[in-house]
Amino acid sequence: WVTTFSDYTVASENRLTVIPDEVPFDVAALLGCAVTTGLGIVFNDANLRPGQSIAVFGIGGVGVNVLQGAALVSAWPIIAVDVHERKLAWAKRFGATHTIQVNQQDPRAAILEWTAGAGVDAAVDTTGQIPVRETAYAVTSHTGRTILAGVPPSGERMTIESFPLHFGRRIMGVHGGDTRPDADIPRYLQLWRQGKLKLAEQISHRYPLAEVNDAVAVVQSGTALRCILTMP
Repeated sequence: WVTTFSDYTVASENRLTVIPDEVPFDVAALLGCAVTTGLGIVFNDANLRPGQSIAVFGIGGVGVNVLQGAALVSAWPIIAVDVHERKLAWAKRFGATHTIQVNQQDPRAAILEWTAGAGVDAAVDTTGQIPVRETAYAVTSHTGRTILAGVPPSGERMTIESFPLHFGRRIMGVHGGDTRPDADIPRYLQLWRQGKLKLAEQISHRYPLAEVNDAVAVVQSGTALRCILTMP
């Protein structure tokens, strides 16, 4: 299914999206997954409205674009949760109004305090870690949505209090933010042209393909936001 490193690829027409010639390839590459997933989570899955609240657990490629999408619809508060201070600093540049460093602050207590005990309208987990998923569900309001974007290891199970599901709370897994590439990517590029969507600003590191292992290592260290590989 992955054709990234192939010299030639046969692709179905509905897997292709035409983009304008002036769009740089490094910017276009970001639209292949995380940007469209993060924005789609906000616009399609959470259906977030102006003034509604959101908490994002994990500020990587998907998480930072959930923040951007939330800012575009004027959500409040927009809460970013991560273990890395550097990623929380990036989160503020991409729309977060509040940040939580989990080694210094209890996310559940802080989010409930900032939402007057109600919880957020949307809680998004991008990590796939079971304790994080359970916390995201716990801080979702009675009528809100817990959105699971991260994928947990096979066989792991999460435990939740299911009673609120009978009265409006929802929990959902997502795949690509329900994006329609042919319709959504041109629309996102229009936002980029207008300066309303940060794309190149997400690229924190660039590596040649021969240094792909270094790129993986810097991502795993938590010191990178997005890495771009230059193909020979």
